[in-house]
Amino acid sequence: MVIIIGAGLSGLLTAYRLQEQGIPYTILEARSRIGGRIHTLYNEHQAPVEMGATWFGDYHTEVVRLLEELDIPKFKQHMDATVFYEPVGSNGAQQVKIPPQAASYRVAGGTSALINAIYNKLDSANVLLNQPVKSIRYLNNKVLVLSKKTFEGGVVVLALPPKLWGSQISFEPQLSDNLKELSLQTHTWMEDSIKVAITYPTPFWKEEQKPSTLFSNIGPVTEFYNHENVEKTSFALCGFINASYSKLSSEERQKLVINQLVSVFGKGAQEYTAYHECLWSKEPQTHVVSERPLFPHQNNGNPLFRESLWDNRLFISSSESAKEFPGYMDGAISSANETATKIIKRLSL
Repeated sequence: MVIIIGAGLSGLLTAYRLQEQGIPYTILEARSRIGGRIHTLYNEHQAPVEMGATWFGDYHTEVVRLLEELDIPKFKQHMDATVFYEPVGSNGAQQVKIPPQAASYRVAGGTSALINAIYNKLDSANVLLNQPVKSIRYLNNKVLVLSKKTFEGGVVVLALPPKLWGSQISFEPQLSDNLKELSLQTHTWMEDSIKVAITYPTPFWKEEQKPSTLFSNIGPVTEFYNHENVEKTSFALCGFINASYSKLSSEERQKLVINQLVSVFGKGAQEYTAYHECLWSKEPQTHVVSERPLFPHQNNGNPLFRESLWDNRLFISSSESAKEFPGYMDGAISSANETATKIIKRLSL
């Protein structure tokens, strides 16, 4: 039995690869939902809006390959040739032309369509939610994982951000000081982000022949993009706001965001149907306060994360541990594939 801790992209895909080889598994997920840092909100008659991972490019070959394998279409993210830009100290948004950009894509039906496609291939009885892991022990060639009850297996996979397992799970025998310190000094992708999406009944920006893209150095919004669905039948604007606004209430943030959008896009921005936000710093299954500030992607991809432990009984598999594109969906996929391959090889000996 392989016990996988975490039901995000890496954990679910690791389980699927093991299942293809007939290897039994159990996934323990602390949240009440699957997906981890992939989280699409679905509302009737509104565009699917992304509170987590969203965009990828042609160079993210692992993402492209997996979507093709699961027969999930992708579509181009609309990007304007002219965008709104608010520089520091400006008296208003300017419209500026930007150089041609490499194509960026989104998953048709929302990024959670990828998560759901993998999950639907698994035995749901093997995916247990609301199961925060407290400790992992390696004893007598068995691994014991303590959550709401004790699970026994032959192999354990840590499919969650290093800072979480480094700070919240006790290990026996203890991990090396180097690995423990590294885990605590590894930036977790998305942990500081505030994602915001606002749905609209019509694409008023198109009707008024205005850009849908905004980059700003003032106000809460830092970047916003067209977020219509693949069918172009439901409409939204989506992006990020400055992390410092996490100190305000949701109502205060909403008011400031809408005011900024109205000042840039005009009165049409007032006619929204829903406001959604996700403060990843408030998600205890994603964010852990660091003793010292970490820069984006700090220690992501460190080779220590790709070493197996406890006589090939303990493996690390997450976006942050990947050799290529660590801290992105592509890294989560490659990490899962590599980890599953190692486990299959080990169990076949």
